[in-house]
Amino acid sequence: MVKAGTRAVLVAVLISMPALLLPQTTADATQFIALLALIGALLAFVEYVGDYPSIIEFRDAPPFNRLRFLALFATVLILSLISRGEVAPSALSDRLHGLGHSVGEVLDFPYSPVRLMVLGASADLTVGQGEMIRTHAGIAYLVSLLATAGFVLVVRVLNWPTRSGAFNFWVNLPLFDPTAGGDVLRRLKRDALVNIVLGLLLPFLIPALMKLATAAFAPISLANVHSLIWITSAWAFLPASLIMRGVALMRIAELIEEKRRRAYAQADLQAA
Repeated sequence: MVKAGTRAVLVAVLISMPALLLPQTTADATQFIALLALIGALLAFVEYVGDYPSIIEFRDAPPFNRLRFLALFATVLILSLISRGEVAPSALSDRLHGLGHSVGEVLDFPYSPVRLMVLGASADLTVGQGEMIRTHAGIAYLVSLLATAGFVLVVRVLNWPTRSGAFNFWVNLPLFDPTAGGDVLRRLKRDALVNIVLGLLLPFLIPALMKLATAAFAPISLANVHSLIWITSAWAFLPASLIMRGVALMRIAELIEEKRRRAYAQADLQAA
């Protein structure tokens, strides 16, 4: 109960963080965000208070979900502090803005995800708003790269997930249907490759989809600070999350393949 309640509070804080830190949030937006925070907290509590998961994967295989949540939490917090610095400057916001500006300039080269994110914004933005998008995109992409690299190190160096004990396949992959047909090992490797490839392509596809949506439907403007924070966070977090999931599935496939190899070798020895 305590662990589930703590996770629920953290989810609520994550959802409401921009509204809490940004002084220009309207009363209607605050009420709507409070409702979303309550729903998110309730879902997290229900998911973690039960003995068996229903939606969240790798619930009993830390630090997979912890790294993902920490990456998203850090991204939203840093972007909110940078945006707050535009109306209420502080030493911390100035340093974060300088870091994001430097990272954005380094990553803003032709055909890079950051360049495409800047170009995918509405054309009616001012120069200052374009610089802010570059700053947000640079710092968000940096956090996603660090989170992905950190998880790869956890898998390869710390021998995730077997170091913390036995890995329960069915508890940690509740959405994986073993009766769907085909070999489980082949399906795991296929899903892993699909997640990794999609994670690598999404930073380039999302700005293009934004441009198409702006042309076909209502324009998606990043001039609004809340839209800028959440769209940029999703643009950086979703690809990193997919890559981490692909790496995790590939690791599980390797464990199953190794276990099968040992079982076949033992059967051959017994037959001999």
